[in-house]
Amino acid sequence: QVQLSESGGGSVQDGGSLRHSCAVSGHTPEINTMAWFREAPGKEREGIAFIHSDGNTRYEDFAKGRFTISRGSATNTLDLAMNSLKPEDTGTYYCAMAPQWVRLRPADYNTWGQGTQVTVSS
Repeated sequence: QVQLSESGGGSVQDGGSLRHSCAVSGHTPEINTMAWFREAPGKEREGIAFIHSDGNTRYEDFAKGRFTISRGSATNTLDLAMNSLKPEDTGTYYCAMAPQWVRLRPADYNTWGQGTQVTVSS
């Protein structure tokens, strides 16, 4: 059984940077998708970016040019580097895994991290 454990996040000023990391333990399916989602107060969970097990990545428009998703093969982690952060990026950030190649629909993911908080102040 796969488990995801997140670290990172925190509080920064408008324009700052943060990095999330998600440690993967357990048996990882050979074909999989890992992704980052976020949930702002009072809003639905939304996808940020995904990376397939073949390395293919895709970003939502708001993340393009600011966020970078990557896998650490040696460390079995999923990372999200966030630059030029804005107050509207505030929320709880989650990593997730799906046992197939999918996009950014939350219902397609069956394993989730515990979530880490990001607060961007103006």
